[in-house]
Amino acid sequence: MKRIFTIIISCIACACVPSPDETNIFSSPQPLSIYPDYRNVTIPCNIAPLHFMLSDSFSAVHVVAQSGNSIVRSDARGNKVIFNEKDWHQLLRTSADASICISIVAQCGSVWLSDTFSISISTDSIDPYVTYRLIEPGYEVWNEIAIEERCLENFYTRPLALNKRLNNNCMNCHLHGQGGQTTLFHIRGKGGATFLCRNGILRKTYLRSEQMRGGAIYGDIDCTGQFGVFSTNNIIPALHSTCNNRLEVYDTESDLCIADFDNGQMILSPIVADTATLETFPCFSADGKQVFYCSSPLPQPVSPDNVRNLHYAILSISFDGTAWGTKTDTIWHSDNGSASLLKASPDNKFIAFTHSAYGTFPIWHKESDLWIVGTDGSNPHPLTSANSDRSDSYHTWSSNSRWIVFASKRYDGQYGRVCITHIDTLGNATKAFIMPQADPSYDIINLKSYNIPDISPCPAPYSIEQVEKIFWENNGK
Repeated sequence: MKRIFTIIISCIACACVPSPDETNIFSSPQPLSIYPDYRNVTIPCNIAPLHFMLSDSFSAVHVVAQSGNSIVRSDARGNKVIFNEKDWHQLLRTSADASICISIVAQCGSVWLSDTFSISISTDSIDPYVTYRLIEPGYEVWNEIAIEERCLENFYTRPLALNKRLNNNCMNCHLHGQGGQTTLFHIRGKGGATFLCRNGILRKTYLRSEQMRGGAIYGDIDCTGQFGVFSTNNIIPALHSTCNNRLEVYDTESDLCIADFDNGQMILSPIVADTATLETFPCFSADGKQVFYCSSPLPQPVSPDNVRNLHYAILSISFDGTAWGTKTDTIWHSDNGSASLLKASPDNKFIAFTHSAYGTFPIWHKESDLWIVGTDGSNPHPLTSANSDRSDSYHTWSSNSRWIVFASKRYDGQYGRVCITHIDTLGNATKAFIMPQADPSYDIINLKSYNIPDISPCPAPYSIEQVEKIFWENNGK
């Protein structure tokens, strides 16, 4: 330990900032509080630098990240810890499948306190690109919405769509499929449609037929990029008056449909359009031969008072590329819980879902946690190490099935932030960590929620200018 602090002293000796010597450094009586909390997390070997900060009571901080003989020191920026990006990635390359020791010396008044913690580096890389919707954390009270793309290997961010330049319409549900080569998102309102990018061509499409109750909402894209599976929902919002949950949303009706993007048709089946049953949150299996979805009997009467009686199970039904199967199988069900937001792992072993006490709108349920169940229904369990005491939901898998990226309200209960956890081959999770930012204080002052994160091995194959050009063709009508 003495060698570590000798290294810190030598690294900052020539810096024009306050610096301690070895005689006035004292071990902190308790772990120093850092934001974001990166203590003892497991990170991908290609992640951007994990910048963090101490509380305002610290006026200076010096940090050394060391693995073996490889050392990276932080820049001196008050109470913020900033690593050089090039040096950080060099450290990760030399430390893969090992751990990094983070050594801190921080000034609080006239006292310098020391602390250490470790970070594990996985050889499993993560898909570099994450997209998400930025929106105020409310239902009707929103002004500006953006769909953004962020590179997780650095801090480069670009907008894919801005609603203030698209008739101020609502936008949602950005999805990747076929290794990121097929993508789509919905724009609602005047001039709206589903914006589909397939085979390098971005176009408007209308995912609806005369037999459907409404337009496509929640969905997934199959492994070929030819098919999308969606629910069509009649959604009712209701504000709570007697509990801590802010908002409840429930369906009065919901069915499933499959869109054939190449042939421009909707494939329907009465089995997943039963008026006595609610079907929602569908996803394809990795091979595209099955559809997993959430299902619950329609309560009678359909009213806010009956929402607590909604317990969605996970069902599956086959799909052969032309038609739905003729029977369903139950993957998971519980009389004391409800499933939503299904995502199947690319290795076809697991289904990740959000587990809540009841209903189908988990983002304002404090008890909402991430769970995993085998695609054959085996070993359902919560991802305890990744979950928090606030809502954890809106998850997606990396293409190697080793990482889950999700939205969490763990820091303040209001704003969703992008978090990442490692998943081993048995479906066990590590402690989750928040997506690193160039400035570690950014998410504290950012008054937008990160909604519906989705990751991809490649950037979206279109630009914001292309979206706007296609939207405004025929004056957005």
